[in-house]
Amino acid sequence: MKTRCAAQQARGMTLIEVLVVIFAIALLAAMFLPALGAAKRKRSRIDCISNLKQIGLSFRVWEGDNGDKLPMEFAATNSDTMKLINSGNSYVIWQTISNELSTPRILHCPDDTEHTEATNNFSTGFSDANISYFFNLDGNESCPEMILTGDNNLAVNGVRVPPGIFNLSTNSSVTWTKERHNGAGNIGIADGSVQQANSEGFNVALANSAATNQPATRLVIP
Repeated sequence: MKTRCAAQQARGMTLIEVLVVIFAIALLAAMFLPALGAAKRKRSRIDCISNLKQIGLSFRVWEGDNGDKLPMEFAATNSDTMKLINSGNSYVIWQTISNELSTPRILHCPDDTEHTEATNNFSTGFSDANISYFFNLDGNESCPEMILTGDNNLAVNGVRVPPGIFNLSTNSSVTWTKERHNGAGNIGIADGSVQQANSEGFNVALANSAATNQPATRLVIP
């Protein structure tokens, strides 16, 4: 014969107890999931900044070995390269400095769901589909505040900037789209720094780029 204590221990949970447990789990999830999501977004943005800093360093290393000219300056004067870029193949500029970049993975922003990270090298299957960042075809070091690179999820006057060469004038209304970094973005500057910027900050940086007296900035969008 079972004692009263043993019978109580064998008793299962009541419906009310199950509902209380479910409610407690849901409450904890509601408290911690937003914090986890914010931490993930912050980590993605830090990784994106690191990518752009490495890209900027790669530009400088390549420049030092090539007559103090950035790869964009060579591309702008090379007819075969320009044909490829004009036809929507911006990846050729990155292949040019592949030795300095070491890995194509740094060309992909962790928050970018439209492009995929390259897992092999700069030749096997590598294309614009693996690139998250634009580059400034008019980039040079004559203006240290010039924009060289940045997240490519840009919109002008409310319209997403399409792949290819885009002439971005200083009177354009530029915004980041919402797909990455919570509607903000990152830009690489000619002095080697990387700036986190909202849409207003991007337009300020664009105005600084105009100090080179160029009528427009030609961004190459993958």
